Amino acid sequence: MSHTADLLEILRCDLRAKADPTHRTGARSFFKETIRPLGVRSKDLNALIARHWHAAKGLSPHELTALCDQLWDSGVFEEASVACKWCARALPSLGLEGFDVFERWLATRVDNWAHCDDLSSHCVGGLLALYPETIERTVPWLSSPNRWLRRAGAVSLVLPARHGLYLHHVFRVADVLLTDEDDLVRKGYGWLLKEASRAWPREVLEFILPRRGRMPRVALRYAIEFMPPDWCRRAMGKP
Repeated sequence: MSHTADLLEILRCDLRAKADPTHRTGARSFFKETIRPLGVRSKDLNALIARHWHAAKGLSPHELTALCDQLWDSGVFEEASVACKWCARALPSLGLEGFDVFERWLATRVDNWAHCDDLSSHCVGGLLALYPETIERTVPWLSSPNRWLRRAGAVSLVLPARHGLYLHHVFRVADVLLTDEDDLVRKGYGWLLKEASRAWPREVLEFILPRRGRMPRVALRYAIEFMPPDWCRRAMGKP
C-alpha cells in the first residue's frame, strides 16, 4: 500500500472514531442542503487535520491534490473539510496551479455554503493575496449559473478586503451581484462589503447609499453591520 493510501486509511479510521451520532443529527439540521456528516465536532476535526498534516505536507502538490480529490469524492462532509484545510496550508507549494484545482472543486464538488466559504476564503483568497493577477480569473464566476461560484466570487475577497486590499474590485463584485436572486449570494457580497468597511467605512457607505433602493435588505444589513448607528439609519432609510 502506498504512503498516500496509508494516510487516507488512517485519517478515515480516526474520523470514524471521533464520530458522534448526536452531533451528526445537529449538523444535518444546520444546513438547508443535504450533507453527509460523520458527526465529528469542530475541535476534534481541527485536531485531526493538524495531526495528519505532518504526513500530508510531505506529499508533492500533485499527490496532495489527488488525495484531496479522493476526500471530496467520498461525499463525507468532514473529509471535504480536511481537503480545504490542508490545501490552505499548502498554498505556497501549490502555487498558481492550485487555482485550477480550487475552481474545479467549486464548480463540481461544492454543494453547501460551509465548503464554499472554506475553499473560497482560505484557499482561493490566499492565492489572491499571493498572486493579485488571479483576481481577474474570478470575474467569470460572477455570471455563472452555479450559485457556489457566484458566492465564491465575493467570499474569496473577504480576507483581503478585511485588510483594506482590492477595494475597487470589491465594489466591482458587489455591483455585478447587486440584485442576484440567490439569498446565499446576496449574503456573500454583503459580508464582503462589511469586511471592506473595516478599513474603508465611508467609501463603503458612499457605495451603498445610491444603490440602497435596489440592494436586497439581507445584503444591506450585512454590509452595514460595523457602521455607526447614524450611518446605519441613513443606509436603511428610503432613497
